[in-house]
Amino acid sequence: MAAEEGVLVELRILRYFLTVAREENITKAAALLHLTQPTLSRQLHQLEEELGIQLFYRTSHHIVLTEEGMLFRRRAQEIIDLTEKTRAEFSTEAADLAGQIAIGCGETRNMRVLSDWMLTMQQQYPLVTFQVQSFTADVVLERLANGLLDLGLLMEPVDIRKYEVLRMPLKEEWGILVRQDSALAGLEQIAPQDLTGIPLIMPERLSVQNALQRWFGDAYDGVQLTATYNLMLNAVFMVERGVGVAIGYRFDRFFPDLRFIPLGDIPAAGAVLAWKKQQLFSKTVRRFLAVCRGAER
Repeated sequence: MAAEEGVLVELRILRYFLTVAREENITKAAALLHLTQPTLSRQLHQLEEELGIQLFYRTSHHIVLTEEGMLFRRRAQEIIDLTEKTRAEFSTEAADLAGQIAIGCGETRNMRVLSDWMLTMQQQYPLVTFQVQSFTADVVLERLANGLLDLGLLMEPVDIRKYEVLRMPLKEEWGILVRQDSALAGLEQIAPQDLTGIPLIMPERLSVQNALQRWFGDAYDGVQLTATYNLMLNAVFMVERGVGVAIGYRFDRFFPDLRFIPLGDIPAAGAVLAWKKQQLFSKTVRRFLAVCRGAER
């Protein structure tokens, strides 16, 4: 019992810390937490002493996180999220099929396929909800490894050796997005030498950049990288404003001032729905995977 109480105390202090980090004011945070200001300040000092780091810079009016404090906030939020997720999974076991399924997704048209599977699940089990978050594949893998996500919808290239996967049906076509007034807009296909000296906006994932570097070959020496992105819509805005030409997948939306032109001689990219090997899932997640596998067949 003492050990359990100790864990609860630590989680409580993490919640105190996150509230103060969000409010940047001890008085406001104390009021929200129904604590006195001296009590909250003492808890924060004890936390800093236990960790051996300074979490906040304090002024007379507000407090801000130090660099170490920002890192600790990320870890503290992950711990709280994982705790809530675990609590929800255990409560689900004692009730009718319900609960939340956490899915991390990259940008892919396969989200339409996954959405159909989600709809099928909800029609059968109305109490099931989905938490869908958009990340690059690298972040999705990290959150899968830490237990913060149940499933990840990942765009290739991606290292899936540690994961079980369900291959998605749709492939993504590589190309560039250009303004209609670009000198490239009249081309039907893009060769590596066409992009020499052109300001390029590229995906931020290193594995994707490496794949594109192989496509460029010797022409990569002439690449002029001007920006990177992790969400295609942000790249669209940059292209519209003239920042550069964006390399990415075909975006199934029409932008009247822009044109998508395929890259030549580059394979289409696939996607997978992934989860950790030997993962112990709740009944809700296990049932959803059965729905996905059945729909795939």
